[in-house]
Amino acid sequence: MGVSTSTPEEGLAVVTVDFPPVNALPVQGWYDLATAVRAAGADPRVRCVVLTAAGRGFNAGVDIKEMQRTEGHEALIGANRGCFEAFSAVYDCEVPVVAAVQGFCLGGGIGLVGNADAIVASEDATFGLPELDRGALGAATHLARLVPQHLMRALYYTSRTVTAEELHRHGSVWQVVPRTQLLEAALGLAREIAAKDGHLIRLAKAAINGIDPVDVRRSYRYEQGFTFEANLSGIADKHRDAFVSAKEDRS
Repeated sequence: MGVSTSTPEEGLAVVTVDFPPVNALPVQGWYDLATAVRAAGADPRVRCVVLTAAGRGFNAGVDIKEMQRTEGHEALIGANRGCFEAFSAVYDCEVPVVAAVQGFCLGGGIGLVGNADAIVASEDATFGLPELDRGALGAATHLARLVPQHLMRALYYTSRTVTAEELHRHGSVWQVVPRTQLLEAALGLAREIAAKDGHLIRLAKAAINGIDPVDVRRSYRYEQGFTFEANLSGIADKHRDAFVSAKEDRS
């Protein structure tokens, strides 16, 4: 359990997230993920990173149960800072990052894939931001990198999800494959990228980030301010408590 890194072949690093049962990451998990992605990108032997996850889904966001059982705002601040670090690590990774997404990709998962360079998804993958239902805000910055503006707004306000095939039609998902073929498809794309000159691919990543029309770090940080406001007002706790109670009732 946790975050691990493997090097299945020359030029490639695979960073795998594994926090059963649904990959809802605790505070330390976000920091560990950021550290792993940065280390992989800094390795001169690596020319492409594949970000993947074990289990039922790619990512279910932050561990709300950890947040609710922690007194004060320590866990909230930790989760916000941890997400910021993990999202930034993917965006700033010195080499391209290919996200391999299966099952659900929610909340913080959108922050990760929205900052990735390419997305390969399984046929059962769904993407969305249930933030308003969880008493939170944020990652609209990253959802806006996946879908057009008006669709982003409708998805954000309703907490609805979209399928991998829908995102493929919008051009933000590179390829949709059966789940059993997901890792190999992601490695195939990463292998094609890694075949390029290592120095040039790093220059290309820096250049593309440099011409990005939106500063994703500043934009996401701006959103986080409203998350803190929702918490200070008490609205967020009410929704998180309801979410945790519903989960416990189902279990």
